[in-house]
Amino acid sequence: MLNTLSVRNIVLIDQLDLAFETGMTVLTGETGAGKSILLDALTLALGGRGDAALVRKGADSGQVVAVLALPESHPARVLLRENEIEDDAEIILRRVQHADGRTRAFINDQPVSAGLLKSIGGLLVEIHGQHDDRALVDAATHRVLLDSFGGYESELVAVSKAHGRLVTAQKAVDVQRARVEQAAREEDYARHVIEELSALKPEVGEEITLSERRQWLMGLEKAAGEVNDADEILNGTNAPGPTLAMLLRRLTRKSEAEAALFAPMADAVDQALVALDAASEALEAIRREMAFDPRELEQTEERLFALRAAARKHQVEADALTEVLAKYEGDIEALESGAETLVALEAELRDAGAAYHEAAEKLSKAREKAAKALSKAVEAELPDLKLGAAKFIVDSQVDQERVSPHGIDQIAFHVQTNPGTTPGPMMKVASGGELSRFLLALKVVLADKGSVPVLIFDEIDTGVGGAVADAIGKRLARLAQSVQVLTVTHAPQVAARAQIHLLIEKQAIEEGAFMRTHVRPLDTGMRGEEVARMLAGATITEEARAAAQRLMREVGV
Repeated sequence: MLNTLSVRNIVLIDQLDLAFETGMTVLTGETGAGKSILLDALTLALGGRGDAALVRKGADSGQVVAVLALPESHPARVLLRENEIEDDAEIILRRVQHADGRTRAFINDQPVSAGLLKSIGGLLVEIHGQHDDRALVDAATHRVLLDSFGGYESELVAVSKAHGRLVTAQKAVDVQRARVEQAAREEDYARHVIEELSALKPEVGEEITLSERRQWLMGLEKAAGEVNDADEILNGTNAPGPTLAMLLRRLTRKSEAEAALFAPMADAVDQALVALDAASEALEAIRREMAFDPRELEQTEERLFALRAAARKHQVEADALTEVLAKYEGDIEALESGAETLVALEAELRDAGAAYHEAAEKLSKAREKAAKALSKAVEAELPDLKLGAAKFIVDSQVDQERVSPHGIDQIAFHVQTNPGTTPGPMMKVASGGELSRFLLALKVVLADKGSVPVLIFDEIDTGVGGAVADAIGKRLARLAQSVQVLTVTHAPQVAARAQIHLLIEKQAIEEGAFMRTHVRPLDTGMRGEEVARMLAGATITEEARAAAQRLMREVGV
């Protein structure tokens, strides 16, 4: 319920603090006293659109604070916790309106966005008037209201779960179909890559091995020239071996007398020949060691360059070519098996669709039954509201192609105000007074079906006679047994039924100074005077006072 409302510097209100109680509270006063200003202030606190014109003249800013008490399980508390707002015993909504147009919003003294404030406010208070364009007039809420009246929670849960399964199945099909289509578009290229890399047969680490082998072979190729030069020196046409051998033979043929003289030289030449033989043998050993097929270097380079070219083509390191091959082999496998997977997923989608439509059809039948009951219940309220010839119609359109978490039905409340006229949406067909009475009848029927805790009615009794005003008063009183009701009224029959009566009046702060809106609670005696004024007009007669007393006695005040 709404516990208190504090307003500072809003239009004609300089300072106002109101305390409210459960049940029904009426606000009365002369036209222009500020009743609409009070509702504008409350609307601002509930997240309504700000306006610099709301700030009292001469003030830098205005402020409205609404304090509400809620049960622990109320959806507003859940929304607060979801947004990490402190969930205190009382919910304090505060809105500051600056004269330059800026606004600031707070919940439990924590800064919040105007959007969150509006979301919370919409769960707490509904304001209805003759030209209200929200709440029950909004067709988007009609399905929720019908479902709340019908009480078929299990069917709603079943449809929601079936919808979740259907959405999941559809997403899986879409993903798999896209995968298969993508693989099909790339199939030719994938098969070309597989053929190319399969022929190449890349191995991890092969590039390093080939590179090292190439460097070694290139080194041998360079060393071969040195070997050939050494062979030419040792064994070529100008090789020293034959000359030294001839010299040695000449030295060994000397006479005995000369042999002794040339012996050291002969020994040295002999050793030189031995050394030359050893060098030739070492050279042969080197040649044998260096023996390689010149084509090996060519083959090694061809293999190495082929690996590197493939790596550049696929923009990877050579060692990752095996992964590239595996990827494209996987794509082909996915293409081949993906069609089978897609068929299985499409079968699951069909099953999910069938389950959804089965649950939705069951919910639709439950709604059809609830729609008839709601129409009957609302129409039962209409005769006393002087709408006995009118019809209240729950228009239910079933769209088998519609897929939503809430089923296949589109619900809208229509009315027929007079026999023979065409039924249509309430906002288009009903006049202002008729609309407010339809709304009241609907609210009475839905009073125990999860309504917001605070309902405010703004002059919904305007332009109706005594009997209709009395019927409106009775229904507001019935509503007040379930929720807190605040109503702005000019009808004494309505005012007489309230538990709390607040009089809104305009006061001059000082002579010739600004006016201000003042609100004061009325006791029983003062209530009688106010009801008499509402009955008589500007001049309160004794007859009006007596009529007011009779009216208040009749309703038990």
